[in-house]
Amino acid sequence: METPLLDLPSNNLFLTFNISSFSHTYPSRLIIPSLCCPNNPTTSRRRFCADTTPPPILEDTDTVLDSGPERIQNRRRVVRLAWEKLVRWSRSLRFKTKTDVLERTNKVAVLGGGSFGTAMAAHIAGRKPQLEVNMLLRDPQVCQSINDSHYNSKYFPKHELPINVIATTDAKAALLGADFCFHAVPVQVFHYPIESSALIFAFSCGYESVNRNNISSFLESIADHVDPHLPFISLSKGLELNSLRMMSQIIPQALSNPRQPFVALSGPSFASELMNKLPTAMVVASKDKKLANAAQQLLASSYLRISTSSDVTGVEIAGALKNVLAIAAGIVEGMNLGNNSMAALVAQGCSEIRWLATKMGAKPTTITGLSGTGDIMLTCFVNLSRNRTVGVRLGSGENLDDILSSMNQVAEGVSTAGAVIALAQKYNVKMPVLTAVARIIDNELTPQKAVLELMGLPQVTLSSLVELIIGKFMTLI
Repeated sequence: METPLLDLPSNNLFLTFNISSFSHTYPSRLIIPSLCCPNNPTTSRRRFCADTTPPPILEDTDTVLDSGPERIQNRRRVVRLAWEKLVRWSRSLRFKTKTDVLERTNKVAVLGGGSFGTAMAAHIAGRKPQLEVNMLLRDPQVCQSINDSHYNSKYFPKHELPINVIATTDAKAALLGADFCFHAVPVQVFHYPIESSALIFAFSCGYESVNRNNISSFLESIADHVDPHLPFISLSKGLELNSLRMMSQIIPQALSNPRQPFVALSGPSFASELMNKLPTAMVVASKDKKLANAAQQLLASSYLRISTSSDVTGVEIAGALKNVLAIAAGIVEGMNLGNNSMAALVAQGCSEIRWLATKMGAKPTTITGLSGTGDIMLTCFVNLSRNRTVGVRLGSGENLDDILSSMNQVAEGVSTAGAVIALAQKYNVKMPVLTAVARIIDNELTPQKAVLELMGLPQVTLSSLVELIIGKFMTLI
């Protein structure tokens, strides 16, 4: 009887014997004379007899080979060279992209004196001692505290601000001669949202002003002092309730200048950690590549990493809807539903945000990146999140009015939730988790009932769900 022959590719990493008498796998680095003979005529295929007695195997071969001094040194050398190559590439890239933006910048205006506006003002002021940073505030007491003692008594009473941070209530004084303007005023400066049902009706009827949004009024009031070429860097995350507009639309329209330079700044970043100069990464998005690069050079530091993007829609919509998802995550925490529920809910919420964002023209990679998934993870899983805190208290049985009246900061997700249902209907997207949050905030649903309804949704396979979504999308294009 002829001995059976086995063919193995020449690049096979492992030589596998799988005969009825034995079955063993040998690392290819072991020398097998019959395969490595220089006189072997076979080049593309290696052939050997299956009944060939395998060479003896040393005990703990991997351990012996991997723990040898030479091998350890070689591995360390490879890792070190790879790291040095990365560092050289990084230095070369920084040298090529280095600009004089910071050197040319003499004055920066910051609209708003909340936690993040204050943290950003302190960060910019620390980048250049000669730089004048003017904060436009509405609270005279906070203004006086910053100017006299260099502390924001309301938000950061223990963090001393750089002496080149100046506070004022005069819009003209703050904006005159500014090279950049940071918009840190919440999109919804009032606490109570329009009910979702009223918002849907108004939107379907084409009404533009169900409730006058204070952010538009504020911008219109300072429009006369804004230079038409002044770049606005928006730190605000949310949607205007009555029109579903994002800040990239609100700012140019309120200032009556469709060409007003605009940059969206977003990413996983708590103001307190930025104030403490802990490593942070964010994204600046603008349709103007040069402007995005300028904002990057202005902001980037040893503890703040800034990436650039052209996907303004993706960065803004992710930044707005992640606050709503954070409320849902907080509700799960407040109801003590466990880690399984939390993971399932956040994963579903991420999918809903991605479905809607892509329908609105965003890039999927933006939603799965730093300003999307990165910001979602921070807001949903960390107790410092205001929106998550609202959800925890709702899940614990507290009343929404009592929760909001006890907070000194705006939880954007509460107001933005009112726009979720309208957006879902406008773009024909099913968003069960985010819609449930909107219904809870509108007192149409209790957290307990919401959980039951979500768990009672039809059971479908993942492939069927994907096919359904793709099918619906194809019918719309």
